[in-house]
Amino acid sequence: MTEESSQETKIDDRFEDPADDPLFNLDEDDPDRTDIFARKELLKVGHVPESARIVGRDEEIEAVAAELRPIVRGDPPNNVMVYGKTGTGKSLVARHVTERAKRAAESNDVQVGTVYIDCAQHNTETRVARAVTRSLNDTPHTEFEIPRSGIGSGEYYDYLWEILDTAFESVIIILDEVDRLDDDDILMQLSRARESGKADCHLGVIAVSNKIEYRDRLNERVKSSLREEEFVFQPYDANQLRDIMEHRRDAFYDDVLSDDVIPLTAAVAAQEHGDARKAIEILRHAGELAERDNADTVTEEHVRDAQEWAEIDRFEELLRGSTTQVKFILYSLALLTEENPSTDGFSTSRIYERYKQTVDKVDANVLSEHRVYELLNEQAFLGVVESTRTGGGRGQGSYLEHRLVQDTGIVLKSVLRDSRLEDLA
Repeated sequence: MTEESSQETKIDDRFEDPADDPLFNLDEDDPDRTDIFARKELLKVGHVPESARIVGRDEEIEAVAAELRPIVRGDPPNNVMVYGKTGTGKSLVARHVTERAKRAAESNDVQVGTVYIDCAQHNTETRVARAVTRSLNDTPHTEFEIPRSGIGSGEYYDYLWEILDTAFESVIIILDEVDRLDDDDILMQLSRARESGKADCHLGVIAVSNKIEYRDRLNERVKSSLREEEFVFQPYDANQLRDIMEHRRDAFYDDVLSDDVIPLTAAVAAQEHGDARKAIEILRHAGELAERDNADTVTEEHVRDAQEWAEIDRFEELLRGSTTQVKFILYSLALLTEENPSTDGFSTSRIYERYKQTVDKVDANVLSEHRVYELLNEQAFLGVVESTRTGGGRGQGSYLEHRLVQDTGIVLKSVLRDSRLEDLA
């Protein structure tokens, strides 16, 4: 046993009763302890609230329900394609309406199955086929044991068609973030299952995408077989966001939220993105910050801090998969911007000189100036950097100037979260 692991064991063994561990001790009688959250699950991503808590989407709920209504009497549902930016209620409405349709059908003795698949996680045909099949399988009823691995999509489909005909009259499958799929084959298989004689069960697909151009990329045969209805969800405005959060106020104890917290969160979210999911995340994180401060009230300051946290997270998401060299370049551009607040943009050569200083600090490889230029152009394409061509002065040619789109402080904090760059701090 190493000295380090031995020390860890000693630390763990100091407390005979784990409840005495001060790291995780919840002393209900502590007079200084404050309670912020009453039902924190109401603020969790993926939580599907009851009807009364779904705000500003009545028309969309009715429109999607109209396409699924036939299953209540045992008829085939229509396929649906739902578009909209992140946090506009697409997945929420799809899951909510699907569950209500299932309950209504079952009240008429129509057996309906429902499946929700996150295609960001299950992004291949085999993974989706496996997830759908395993979700719908009821081993005591079907006597099937579906393996997690070792078979291909074809075998999973064979199981699926039998399960559908054994257990269900209709099935609704929600494919969330469908644009993340590697190919269209799963859509073809599902939409043509009954037509091709593979299953007698009625199958309906609700495809959810953040990209409105997704359908244009589909194979023509898939478009033909889907024959879906399309709906576009618009971003929420400030009033709708305020109503959404008011309907989740009981996630907190009474009188914990100061009067300006929900209006401020709604205004910030509406101005930035109209994303209800992000607004709720900011509200939840503001509560968590108040809890850490042992504060009695969630205040405007907590919201401001939570907003910055959310912006850093969004920027990190934008940089996901970026190389360390890209982060060196963005860090260098951020420092130039911070040191020269009156300068609107910087030439590639000036950024390159600062980049070399940055890389020297951590003893990393130095790219060529041309490669740094190419990487800046890539970041401009992604919307991280804005590049504009100058006219040049007398005797000078034109050249590109680059500036950060995001706030400098957000970029610096986001980049420095990468452990590989922590020596720059």
